[in-house]
Amino acid sequence: MTRVITVGAAQLGPIARSDTRKQVVERLVAHLREARRMGCDLVVFPELALTTFFPRWFMTDQAEIDSFFEREMPGPATRSLFDEAKRLGLGFYLGYAELTPDGRHFNTAILVGKDGAIIGKYRKVHLPGHADHEPWRRFQHLEKRYFDISDTGFKVWHGFGGILGMAICNDRRWPETYRVMGLQGAEMILLGYNTPVHNAPAPEHDDLSLFHNQLSMQAGAYQNGCWVIGVAKAGNEEGVPMIGGSQIIAPSGVTVAATRGDGDELAVAACDLDACASYKTTTFNFAVHRMPQHYGLITSRKGAEPPP
Repeated sequence: MTRVITVGAAQLGPIARSDTRKQVVERLVAHLREARRMGCDLVVFPELALTTFFPRWFMTDQAEIDSFFEREMPGPATRSLFDEAKRLGLGFYLGYAELTPDGRHFNTAILVGKDGAIIGKYRKVHLPGHADHEPWRRFQHLEKRYFDISDTGFKVWHGFGGILGMAICNDRRWPETYRVMGLQGAEMILLGYNTPVHNAPAPEHDDLSLFHNQLSMQAGAYQNGCWVIGVAKAGNEEGVPMIGGSQIIAPSGVTVAATRGDGDELAVAACDLDACASYKTTTFNFAVHRMPQHYGLITSRKGAEPPP
């Protein structure tokens, strides 16, 4: 008996700063209904799916900053999303800004089962950007200012008949992200992102944004024998063009479904988890082929140092 999860990569177009949670949740619910019509089991939404990408602005009023964060999940604004998903028999991955009872701020994602219960929570490890005001930039990228570094690390969970992991945006660029979950048997990694086309410190990368996005996720899928579901918030959001490129990538590294535009769009694929085995038991049979005794620098050293 095969283990197939039909997944909907639920890309979102721009969210305005003035959009309410209610307006955004209505768009998410519309995705759920279309996903049900297309036979999905699991819907993957982007990073920070409930608001505009607020780290692009330098803010000093903590109340203003906190207005972008969720204090509970589900809360009053998101309860209808959970209720509709449960009614439809769909699970989902949702990225959002989380404010904890003890005042910590995280860039967070949750995995929710078909019964509406939260299966797992992940908090973003690789926070990009900067912490101080840098007015020379066309727009800011202040994740290091507004978010605390993860206290969860990379975990995996049993769900939907398989072993699933989560990551967020910049995590996709780091091979350690996939390998740590691969070493726990991950068969599918869910990953939402908000990525501007323009990279202020390295504008020569701008034309390569979509290529780098696909390259890193395809490599992570192939090198760990797992499915990778990458989902964008895309389009021109508050004057900042964001990449799309949402896609479903097989353990072979091949993209099997993808969005075509920069708006609200659903890409769907039937993902056979048993397809992971031919990679996990051959080329990437970790128990047979890995040589961790030679990888010590990966955890003992943070920055690159040339030999003496």
